[in-house]
Amino acid sequence: MIHVVDDEEPIRDALAWLLRSRDLACRTYASAEEFLAFVEAGGADGSRPGALLLDVRMGRLGGLELFERLGEEGRLAAWPVIFLTGHGDVPMAVEALKRGAFDFVEKPFNDNSLADRLIAALEESRRRIEETREKGLREERLATLTAREREVLDLIVEGHYNKVIADRLGIAMRTVEVYRARVFEKMGVKSAVELARMLGERGEA
Repeated sequence: MIHVVDDEEPIRDALAWLLRSRDLACRTYASAEEFLAFVEAGGADGSRPGALLLDVRMGRLGGLELFERLGEEGRLAAWPVIFLTGHGDVPMAVEALKRGAFDFVEKPFNDNSLADRLIAALEESRRRIEETREKGLREERLATLTAREREVLDLIVEGHYNKVIADRLGIAMRTVEVYRARVFEKMGVKSAVELARMLGERGEA
């Protein structure tokens, strides 16, 4: 779902028509406050792919202020934000990019180019959601390890062989093999390389 927030009705209507012509589902909002009310009512939890298309200049609460507020509250982190800007708003939009916005598009915009950027934003949203899901799964699996299994895991990730692990921990090699098998099973991996890759992506290795 693409959420379009713009205080000009003709632009909202034109964008809705454009997106639907590209088979992209969308909702429109006449103000940042209207969108916030939708979010606070539970209408958007960020667990499904989405993107925000925000006009920079709107009424009391502009697109940049909405973007900052959503960021401060930790809302919709999985939803990329694209700004619609006038020429004079470009410096502000560039600053927003530094703060994590996905892109900005100057008015007047090319319909197909804008639609293509929004499709790319949806793909990025899917990637972020999947990354969050995988991170949660890794944390759940790590939580199932005993203290000794975690020690063995750390040494496996460092690249040590069973004999070295056994010497480091003062246990038999056969015991290390048992712990290694348990670690692989609990973490859902089949090799030390796969385990290291998983935890490397998490920042553990």
